[in-house]
Amino acid sequence: MSRREPLTHEQVLIAAEQTLRRFGPEKARVVDVARALGVTHAVLYRHFGSKNALREAVTGLWLDQAVDALSGFVTASGPADQRLHDWLFALLEGKRRKAREDPALFATYATTVDRGSELVQRHYADLVGQVAAILRDGLVQGIYLCPDPTATADAVLQATAPFHDPVHAAEWEQPGIKQRFERVWALINNGLATR
Repeated sequence: MSRREPLTHEQVLIAAEQTLRRFGPEKARVVDVARALGVTHAVLYRHFGSKNALREAVTGLWLDQAVDALSGFVTASGPADQRLHDWLFALLEGKRRKAREDPALFATYATTVDRGSELVQRHYADLVGQVAAILRDGLVQGIYLCPDPTATADAVLQATAPFHDPVHAAEWEQPGIKQRFERVWALINNGLATR
């Protein structure tokens, strides 16, 4: 295994992602990633200190992409209630799509959530921040009444956990999931609305 050009962080992540897809999160090994890159596993440990660190880095990329995809709802113009609905529904659809189309990486994410890593806590804080920003707009627009948008955003995410927490992934493909989401949304929106 000899490699002439220096190995980049991005190359390692791409190879790790491909390896996780091929073998799954439980069977993928650092040596498999190294083999795909034509280096020794010791070289990979210079980039990432452990298998878990590498796995979290791959998960982190996906989570950052998910947050980026949702940011358009935060910065869009229009009524905050419609934007919050669309943001929550896009979160559900994004997680459903990942679980369906990329099950190995979704399983990697679910494993990371189970371990309660700092990465997942940061991701959740990003989501809370986005929801809080929409709620603040709703306050300004006179649509919502919530004295603490950050605490309310946390409550909204907790209430909608069945639609984005990976522990509920098996439920996302059941008939009627969209109708269940709309019923929960109606309760949340009515609870937030000014009287």
